[in-house]
Amino acid sequence: MSNFEQFQFDFYQSNYTIDDQEEGCNSYGSDKNLCESRKSRAEKQPAAGAFVPSDMLLSPPSYTGQILQPACSPDTLSQLDYAEEPPLLEELGINFEHIWQKTLTVLNPMKPADGSIMNETDLTGPMVFCLALGATLLMAGKVHFGYVYGMSAIGCLAMHALLNLMSVSGVSHGCVASVLGYCLLPMVILSSSAVVFSLQGIPGTVLALFIIGWCSLSASKIFTSALAMEGQQLLIAYPCALLYGLFALLTVF
Repeated sequence: MSNFEQFQFDFYQSNYTIDDQEEGCNSYGSDKNLCESRKSRAEKQPAAGAFVPSDMLLSPPSYTGQILQPACSPDTLSQLDYAEEPPLLEELGINFEHIWQKTLTVLNPMKPADGSIMNETDLTGPMVFCLALGATLLMAGKVHFGYVYGMSAIGCLAMHALLNLMSVSGVSHGCVASVLGYCLLPMVILSSSAVVFSLQGIPGTVLALFIIGWCSLSASKIFTSALAMEGQQLLIAYPCALLYGLFALLTVF
């Protein structure tokens, strides 16, 4: 037991005293204060030969911005994005103003056609007029939806081939389908009149011939203005009259 106490005393025995610790702390604090005073003095006095702007000596710079706050509000950014994006209907290729202008051009064969508008591949109006023609034929007791779509497709392909042979610039399938579909509107008027009275007679034949001439004249006028084919309107009107004559036969008989 005595040996263990002697070992414990020897193990914890040291020459380091509390007075030495206080002196070390005081000396460390004095050295730290000395370094801080020298550092502050060096910051206050600029180095020799260094250029210091006068505005920095007069007043410190001021910052007016705020941290984590955008320059533009989210509402302003969303409004700018909406202003740059076109409307959804225009992205889908549906322009009601152009549809209305094309319809008025078809209804008035003597009105000059705008080639920039008529050269568009807009199929909204043609689909509506084809459905209207099939619906009016159905109201008259004639189920001819397949004939309407079949003759429309074959007629568009034939007119596309013919116009590419006659014109220099050429034409697309969409443009041909758009023009022929819009010019089907007078045929819808003929099929609507067939719901009210029978067209199998002299008055019905005269009305059918008038509608055929109306459709072919409107289509040939639009094709000549869109493809710059002046002087060839009668050549284009003849195949158009043959195509619309088939629709007239469906309506009359």
